[in-house]
Amino acid sequence: MPPLPESLRAYLGDASLLGARSRVDLSALMHGSALDIDLASLDGAHVLIRTSDQLFAALALIELDGVAARMVIAPPDLNDEHLPSVLARAGIDTLVTDLPGEIAGLRTVRLTLPVKPRAKIPPATRRSAWVMFTSGTTGVPKMVAHSLEGLTGAIARTVSAEKIVWGTYYDIRRYGGLQILLRALLGHASLVLSDGQEPVADFLAHLGREGVTHLTGTPSHWRRALMSPAIASIAPRYVRLSGEIADQAILDSLKAQFPKAAMGHAYASTEAGVGFEVTDGLEGFPASYIGRPGAVEMKVEGGALLVRSPRAASDYVGGADVLKRDGFVDTGDMIEERNGRYYFMGRRGGIINVGGLKIHPEEVEAVINRHPGVRLSRVSGRRNPITGAIVVAEVVPSGATFDENALKAEILEGCRNALPALKVPAMLRFVPVLEMTAGGKLARPHG
Repeated sequence: MPPLPESLRAYLGDASLLGARSRVDLSALMHGSALDIDLASLDGAHVLIRTSDQLFAALALIELDGVAARMVIAPPDLNDEHLPSVLARAGIDTLVTDLPGEIAGLRTVRLTLPVKPRAKIPPATRRSAWVMFTSGTTGVPKMVAHSLEGLTGAIARTVSAEKIVWGTYYDIRRYGGLQILLRALLGHASLVLSDGQEPVADFLAHLGREGVTHLTGTPSHWRRALMSPAIASIAPRYVRLSGEIADQAILDSLKAQFPKAAMGHAYASTEAGVGFEVTDGLEGFPASYIGRPGAVEMKVEGGALLVRSPRAASDYVGGADVLKRDGFVDTGDMIEERNGRYYFMGRRGGIINVGGLKIHPEEVEAVINRHPGVRLSRVSGRRNPITGAIVVAEVVPSGATFDENALKAEILEGCRNALPALKVPAMLRFVPVLEMTAGGKLARPHG
């Protein structure tokens, strides 16, 4: 008989999970539980984990891995109208939650704190399927299944001699945040979790108090953080970006803010898993990454990046979609080679068509964001009877006071110098803030 699979409990060390309101020492889970029933009774269950905050979700994942057959991790913005479809497709029989109420037909298991000592914690008996929701859809959400082996394939199983405290703007109920939770656990490091309703300044202050050493977020997360005076309260040794295109402006801004910190921007997706990390401080990635042998293989077809990797999801849950073609995942991310380096242009479905010219909003945003008076921008298309669409830009200035006419003129001049005429915004307006999605990405209009 093959040995039992390793579970997350094998990595519990002298570290803590630090939420906005609660703290849990992970060593307590070696001989204790936050569940209100014996863990053994959940052997083989198909579980929906739906919690009020990230800390409870993390506790449920640690406890259920190796016990439950399937763990479906509900994101914080899961719409109730989609719940029946999710339950049916995933074959859910148990709800694990700290929230009040129940779901008809499901056994309800509560999560509570503090962690309660237990006489016996059952060993891992199976390889649990980790199921996550994909992002970027407005309809019924898709779910993809991962294994713990695939999720941790890009993570070194080493423990640093120096104390490490991870912090993340991500929500661990999504792929990017889950990666950071796993990095912390496998490295016996503490993790500071954010609260979706927590002001940026408060979270930065919390990170400072806990002595954060490693901090991650999307470029949009980082741009918001850099706008806050509270950014001075932290001095991480390592900063990491992923989830969106990391343009040169945000990379340079972070290097200026944290000159002594190592910095990397990573490529990953819920379907394809972790692809690679770039650590040279430059946007894009070396062309040599394409076609090179290794655990992660990449190629370009029709301008899109395709990835084949043991870290990829195994399948869509309860759907007829085929996840991989010839073992490759079509990411839908468009890339372009220039001078021996590939640059991310945007999503295949996000193109603006102006007079037959296909424009990626992110390409124009990268130019706008280079201006020192700009903190963040969002480019979109507006219908036009002559050209089909025109390019419009919303810009968040980096300063509280500025000459609106002068800044606008400088931004447009920079666009004219770097872009073809049809890619230059026909309309530009200044806004105090731009909306972000629940996953920490810049919210973009649909349609």
